[in-house]
Amino acid sequence: MKKTNLAILCVLLPLAVGVARAAATDAENWDNHCSKCHGADGAGATKVGRKLHLKDYTDAAVQAAMKDEDMFKAIKDGVMDGEKERMKAFKDDLTDPEITDLVAYIRKMKK
Repeated sequence: MKKTNLAILCVLLPLAVGVARAAATDAENWDNHCSKCHGADGAGATKVGRKLHLKDYTDAAVQAAMKDEDMFKAIKDGVMDGEKERMKAFKDDLTDPEITDLVAYIRKMKK
């Protein structure tokens, strides 16, 4: 009986960890990965945001100029300015569906 319970635990534990990993919402991912630079509201009005001249995602004109595919690529692969990294890549931190959800979350910031 103990061996059966151990076997079940060995199967279920990795699944539980995977579910917990997948449970992060777009808002949580924004808070954890983006808001430090882009601000909680996406306006880019943080110390880092002002220094890097980040786009104001609450601005309808800024939103209209951005393509979802470009936003996805920037989040996944990062943003470089020549040899200098402007934004780190999140391909190791976020899944493709999480990045897609994050792009949709940014779209909701438009005022």
